[in-house]
Amino acid sequence: MAEKLLLIDTDCGIDDAQAIMMALAAPGVKVLGITCCFGNASVEDVCQNVLRVLSVCNRSEIPVFRGAATPLVGNPDRPFNHFGTDGLGDVFEDRDSEKWKTPIQTENAVNAMIRLVSDNIGQVSLVAVGPLTNLALAVKLDPSFPQKLQKLFIMGGNMEGKGNRTVCGEFNFVMDPESAYIVLEEFLCPTYIASWEFTCRNKLSWDFFDEWISQDTPAAKFMKKITSKCWGYSRDTVSSKDVISGPGFVSYDSYAVAAAIDGGVVTESVECAVRVELQGALCRGMMALDLSHKLKKPHRVFVMKECDLAKFSGLLMAALKLP
Repeated sequence: MAEKLLLIDTDCGIDDAQAIMMALAAPGVKVLGITCCFGNASVEDVCQNVLRVLSVCNRSEIPVFRGAATPLVGNPDRPFNHFGTDGLGDVFEDRDSEKWKTPIQTENAVNAMIRLVSDNIGQVSLVAVGPLTNLALAVKLDPSFPQKLQKLFIMGGNMEGKGNRTVCGEFNFVMDPESAYIVLEEFLCPTYIASWEFTCRNKLSWDFFDEWISQDTPAAKFMKKITSKCWGYSRDTVSSKDVISGPGFVSYDSYAVAAAIDGGVVTESVECAVRVELQGALCRGMMALDLSHKLKKPHRVFVMKECDLAKFSGLLMAALKLP
């Protein structure tokens, strides 16, 4: 069986790190490169975070590319530091070391994205787990880019108008609504979306989390360290008692990567047209599902609804078994 080729676009926070490690550990999967975008932290910190993850997993041969530092319009919204000011829990003292700067590729992330996909037409699945700025720029530079992809997987958006960044908007889409709009209008390849509500409703237990990070491997020790001071991993936070997520561990971005690795992870989806709202004080950045076909859009996406938690937890567990 041929290798699955993945290209990962990320704003690497802790959950992105979990997702990347899952992809690195999956058999039969080759990560061609990792492109970086602002989001959970500055794009400079994001690049450093990806390099840390690759280093602990002994996969430093995978190229890392610096991409968008700001959204298409305006300045980036202030990050809410869910994963610390640097995205990885603020536990590293060598945050600005040249060690984490010199390995970054000189080629821009958007150019690299177009090149890697063009060199492997119809074979690459792109997994986007941050703001969609790099993807929007790619389709503007090369309008044929989406049709060269095999599939597109996105972690972002919402199904029910409930937000985690604003009243009605999910973080990744709210950070750059224009890019989210462009991607969901112009990427006509098979597209699969892990929304915020989907990830929350398919959470894992804190007992699983404790077992997961207690494995005796460098990867598990790394994960234990970066989650040790992060309020997002406290059992007593307001977010953990939210009506959608309830108490439990949610590795948001890992759901999109898991779906790209094994389509059987997603057991139920809604196939429909979607559109990102760009207006309004409350609804800007919200993803609307057109279940009644009022938009008359020919292109439909698959919005994930149900997850095989046994398969998903198995992929996560394997991610930290890396030597």
